[in-house]
Amino acid sequence: MDIERPKVTVLMPAYNAEKYIGEAISSVLEQSFTDFELLIINDGSTDDTEKIIRSFSDPRIVLISQENKGVSAALNWGLENARAPYIARFDADDVCLPTRLKVQYEFITAYPEYTIIGSAVDYIDADGHFIFTHHPEGHLNEEIQQLKYTICPFIHSSVFYKKEAVVNNGGYNEHAYTYEDHFLWVNILKNEKACNLSQPLIKVRLNPESITIDEKWRTRKFRAIKYSTLKNKNITEAEGNELYQIGGKQYSPKIKQGAYYALCGKKFLLNNYQPEKARMNMVRAISLHPLRLDNYLIYTVSYFPERFITWLHNISQGKF
Repeated sequence: MDIERPKVTVLMPAYNAEKYIGEAISSVLEQSFTDFELLIINDGSTDDTEKIIRSFSDPRIVLISQENKGVSAALNWGLENARAPYIARFDADDVCLPTRLKVQYEFITAYPEYTIIGSAVDYIDADGHFIFTHHPEGHLNEEIQQLKYTICPFIHSSVFYKKEAVVNNGGYNEHAYTYEDHFLWVNILKNEKACNLSQPLIKVRLNPESITIDEKWRTRKFRAIKYSTLKNKNITEAEGNELYQIGGKQYSPKIKQGAYYALCGKKFLLNNYQPEKARMNMVRAISLHPLRLDNYLIYTVSYFPERFITWLHNISQGKF
């Protein structure tokens, strides 16, 4: 390996990730594919994130610290400093499976007409316990190109892409608060070929510290702006400021914990039918937010048979 010219840059933004970043870094360093740099952008962390990063002595780790500017700015700074032609996105609370880089690098070099390679992922809870396996809505390029703009085609932490294509598209839009990846895809896919591999290559951790919360817990105004900008493939600074203000008001531990437990409950009901675990999580969500009627509905539905729940969900999604 030429340490100055790695084949892949694993790009990891990090903000107050002390609980999980050690495991995340280790999972990258233990990859079967070794010709990479792990570029970590410490986005103004105030906990022990930087201390934990510096506890690793592997020369493939490159640490850049900046004042807190948000994930989009951190990613753009990372793209500017990445030395490899390929970017493997990764989050500081997730876990790479051992062959992740090998599988995606071999695919994109064997089929250079592709620009973006995603994958299925295994979702885990805050403690690392398996919840369910997520398979993307589209796998083949034709399927991805036909997805509605409301559907994000990739799990961001799983994507492996050509750096040049994203940079030429302007990188990540810093106004698209919490959906900078989705906004990027709707603007770039019209000119690029993409696919999702069917095998899970990472573990994505749901946790109450994440800036991203269940869509259902966002306000109507937030969702309206988000989907309007995705449809128009354009977002203004004013819209970005409004999203940030709305989102900032929801950045309280109580809201984020409630959203986390509610999401875990739904996934244990719809994606990995374990009604007892679903109810346990919904009880926690209800205790935090006793006035949210949807929590009671999910708790009640958990007593019905799996086939009925699946049928009910399909109707709510307009699949029948």
